[in-house]
Amino acid sequence: MKQPFLLCILLSFTFLLLESNTILPLPFPTLQPTTSSTTTLDPKQLRALQSLNFPTSIDPCSNPPSLKSTALCENGKPFQHLVSLHLADCSNDVFLSFAALKSLSTLRDLSFINCPATIATHFPSDLASNLQSFTCINSLRVLTGDMLSQLQNVVNLTASHVPINASGPSVIIDNLPSLSKLTISHANLEGFMPKSWHSTITQIDLSNNKLKGNIHPSITDLENLVSLDLTANRLTGELPTSIGDLIALRNLSLSSNSLSGSIPESMISMPELEYIDLSSNQFNGTIPKFFNKLKRLKYLSLENNNFHGIMPFNQTFIAKLEVFKIGNNMNLCYDNSSFTPNVSLGIAPCDKNGVPVRPPMKAVPSGGDDEDDEGNDFEDEGGGSEVKTSQKSSEQHGSNKAVLGLAIAVSSIAFLLIFLIFISKRFAS
Repeated sequence: MKQPFLLCILLSFTFLLLESNTILPLPFPTLQPTTSSTTTLDPKQLRALQSLNFPTSIDPCSNPPSLKSTALCENGKPFQHLVSLHLADCSNDVFLSFAALKSLSTLRDLSFINCPATIATHFPSDLASNLQSFTCINSLRVLTGDMLSQLQNVVNLTASHVPINASGPSVIIDNLPSLSKLTISHANLEGFMPKSWHSTITQIDLSNNKLKGNIHPSITDLENLVSLDLTANRLTGELPTSIGDLIALRNLSLSSNSLSGSIPESMISMPELEYIDLSSNQFNGTIPKFFNKLKRLKYLSLENNNFHGIMPFNQTFIAKLEVFKIGNNMNLCYDNSSFTPNVSLGIAPCDKNGVPVRPPMKAVPSGGDDEDDEGNDFEDEGGGSEVKTSQKSSEQHGSNKAVLGLAIAVSSIAFLLIFLIFISKRFAS
């Protein structure tokens, strides 16, 4: 009897709820945001991230897009492990202790961007052998060649805008047999260019350092090299005659050094060249014609050198380029018949003998005044000095004389007035 009675009461109660459109909340558990207490990341690695001020209020492996510093994890038992760590815009008090780095030994990719942290003097061996990519841009207070040479399995190495204490790039490169992409720039790196390279290298950027000496011919053995940037160093000597063996090269940047000699003819065998910058060196000789045959060429800068003779390019070739710079080669000239009138290349036109036509010297003002005699430079628009005429100099000289004469006249009148006042007072007394 009790069961039918209870069933009737339950049915009546349900009916009343439906009639009143009242729905009671179901006792389902509410979802809470993932926190560090619920992450499956290895606890040691979690503590290491916390010591680096890495945000751990949410699961570090979730990688929310709002965070500048990010992490990637790999599933494992019983915990996940970090495989990639990107630290950006760190505070100045971050310290990467040896213990913290050791707990991060599962990393394959480690990068620092604008992170002025202090790091231990060397990497733990497990971490050093596991890393395949290491990036340090405007980060860490200092790096050493010994530290970077520990990364024996690294494929991509970037260290830019950070001082590197090393006797030369060979100290680092010789110990990285798997290296493919190398960037050590704005690092105050001294020493000589390497005399041997690993065949795996495809990109080299050693720009804005203090490297000296010659470019060793061994670099031309890198048949897969795509980019070579040695800009703004202290390199001397001539380019290797075998540079044409770099048949895959697209970017050749050697500007702002002290390289000399002529451009090797073997460069005609480099069909992939798109970007050539040999500016601000001491290259000499005539400019070879083979540049016309480089069909992919978009950027060519030969300015600020010592080339001579007739420039072998016409206006049609130059029009195909995105950038062309040839100015400040004093003994170089161009065939006037190959260009429209009033063209401005930064070099003079040639006379009938293939010699640069020099602009007329400015007239020396009469009177024998010694003034600085500035020559008339013919340079490209936007980057060179303007042509200065003798008329402008004469006008300035005349203007100076007028001002001087006026000053003398005013002084004479003032002196005369003072003298007359003195005389009048003398007679009055």
